[in-house]
Amino acid sequence: MELEHRSFWAITAINFDMKQAGSNDRLKLNELDELRNEAYENAKIYKAKTKTFHANMNFRKSFKPNQKVWLFNSKFKLFPHKLRPRWDDPFIVQQVFPSGAITILNLQDGCIFTIMVSD
Repeated sequence: MELEHRSFWAITAINFDMKQAGSNDRLKLNELDELRNEAYENAKIYKAKTKTFHANMNFRKSFKPNQKVWLFNSKFKLFPHKLRPRWDDPFIVQQVFPSGAITILNLQDGCIFTIMVSD
């Protein structure tokens, strides 16, 4: 009973209209919903732009026989040397398979091996 009396006293002391307060709260909630929806739409637009940018940057490489290529060697990540080159000596493409694999020839020692080309 005492809590109800204090809240009623506070409302009457500041000349507070309950209907006006309720409509103000509803307006604030609607504004929050609009801001949330706008943030959701902006995030959606950003993701779509990022997706198209990366789709345009990632394209499949096409190789032809007798073309000189460099081989990226990912094994060097295990070595502690930061500035060590990750590209192996130039190779010559011998054969291109429809699956995306290519056979390459090392110019220095004459080794021939097949690798799978990744995107």
